[in-house]
Amino acid sequence: MTSSAAPTESPGRQPEPGLRADAERNRDRILAAARRLYAIEGLGVSMASVAREAGVGKATLSRRFATREALINAVFADRMDAHTSAVAEALADPDPWHGFTGYIHTICAMQAADRGFADVLTMTFPAAKALETRRAEAYQASVQLIARAKATGKLRDDFTDQDLVILLMANAGVIAATGDAAPDTWRRLVGHLLRSYSTPGTDIPPPPEAPAPTALYRAMVRLTRTGPCTPS
Repeated sequence: MTSSAAPTESPGRQPEPGLRADAERNRDRILAAARRLYAIEGLGVSMASVAREAGVGKATLSRRFATREALINAVFADRMDAHTSAVAEALADPDPWHGFTGYIHTICAMQAADRGFADVLTMTFPAAKALETRRAEAYQASVQLIARAKATGKLRDDFTDQDLVILLMANAGVIAATGDAAPDTWRRLVGHLLRSYSTPGTDIPPPPEAPAPTALYRAMVRLTRTGPCTPS
């Protein structure tokens, strides 16, 4: 005798195509929302804020990305690829000093364009395996970049890869503090730092002009109102 009841879904059965498409749309909406919020506010944005921005429930967000690290890993995969490519391009430059300074400007500009990425470069996420793998690749390449620049005699012998991390931390801090009140302040910081890293007699352009006092004042007022942003 044949039963007319609908078959129950077995544990290994694949979801219906419509369900898969809906899940993919939710994932795309979550990623787009996280990119927008992280770029503007940094990694201090809560998972609840991402869910609201995406127009999904917290449970839906948790199904797609069980942890904050998983979301960050997915959001910044392309940025980390671009970072790795920037170091590789700098290493390929026939002028090691030009490659070094070009890389510094490129990576700091990437930080300025995306506050979340600025944070990513100065934090570690052990659970985000793919992101950390790309970070390790970029780090190893940057060590070679530093060694090549030193060999030209234009980069100070006492410059280390730790100084590169300090530079990125300083740049992230200036970007977070100035925001849209004085958005190009980071360029002056980087210009001064590159001059301090170079040996006497090295031909290096002067830093851009300092921001107007009124712009810095607006940045200080903004920072007073918002306070330092810490990840949650």
